[in-house]
Amino acid sequence: MSQVLDIAKRLIATPSVTPATGTVFDEMEALLTPHGFDVHRFKRGDGEEGSDEAPVENLFACRPGPEGSKHFSFAGHLDVVPPGEGWSSAPFEPEIRGELLYGRGAVDMKGAIAAMVAALADIPQDAGTISFIITGDEEGPALHGTRALIDYMNAEGIQPDLCLVGEPTSVNQLGDTMKIGRRGSVNIWLSVDGMQGHVAYPHLADNPLPKLVAMLGELDALTLDTGTDWFQPSNLEITDLTVGNKAHNVIPAKAEARISIRFNDLHTGASLSERVGSIAENHGGRALPIISGEPFLTEPGAFSRIIAEAVEAETGLKPEASTSGGTSDARFLRNVCPVIEFGLCNATMHKRDEAVAIADLDALARIYASVAIAALKTE
Repeated sequence: MSQVLDIAKRLIATPSVTPATGTVFDEMEALLTPHGFDVHRFKRGDGEEGSDEAPVENLFACRPGPEGSKHFSFAGHLDVVPPGEGWSSAPFEPEIRGELLYGRGAVDMKGAIAAMVAALADIPQDAGTISFIITGDEEGPALHGTRALIDYMNAEGIQPDLCLVGEPTSVNQLGDTMKIGRRGSVNIWLSVDGMQGHVAYPHLADNPLPKLVAMLGELDALTLDTGTDWFQPSNLEITDLTVGNKAHNVIPAKAEARISIRFNDLHTGASLSERVGSIAENHGGRALPIISGEPFLTEPGAFSRIIAEAVEAETGLKPEASTSGGTSDARFLRNVCPVIEFGLCNATMHKRDEAVAIADLDALARIYASVAIAALKTE
């Protein structure tokens, strides 16, 4: 059994449905300390200011290099989505079938974290400072995870030069895609108040539904932009419509809806929230936005070349630099230093029978080692 396969199996065998705490972080600490890492663990979100949210555990581990050397960070998450039903094998009992390793988190992203740890054996300690930024709250609300780690790093004066996030970015085969940016995300709750009444006497009531329907029609017809050199067009989607009226002969007192906007760097969450809010007000309604993250772009340059060269040397592929897909904790880390995402094939992430090719785990560990060594040599 290869080292990276053994590590991946150990991590998968430790259930960590989001928010993750406890045993899986014990395992991670045990994996890092033999490599000379100082490990700091802490929880946030447990009863703060009367909150009833479950606690989230986070880990920052650092192996210092020579004074004045570069600092390279690996980042990722140990929490996983719930496994669901219908697996061919137990989701938290890693199983090898043929050339694949099955288990929840095999792809997203315990397999990548295993590759990061295995890569340490090939990264000389005198090459520079290596750190791990690991959260237990990426698959959840992401309120007390990477953002809490960044708060800790800022308080301690810790400043990496470059950061690689191990999200599963590859599409058809390992190495075909890396993410140099992501679109932003904002969800907006819409509501219109009316006056309840009998459908036979509409003049004595105020139906909120026509106002909400007109509002949604105007929002759905918007063309936010046509895309940029690096980003696809922003899109606005209606994701919920709720009235809750169980009576066929009653005009409802309130109607609600929700929209989700994924947007490129032509916009900000605030500008879109203001635009939607104005439209809602014009139709007699209200808008409550929650901004999940702003768009970011790590301009193609030295860092992306380092990753591309390491990938091509290992796989023969030249990875596409992409900004497509959903969001990740890179949206927070971009405020710390340049960040790029690169990892395993994403075809089975969040699905039943999540699985990773064992050969890809070994190849990814070699790629990660090459990237870290090259990044630590940059001027």
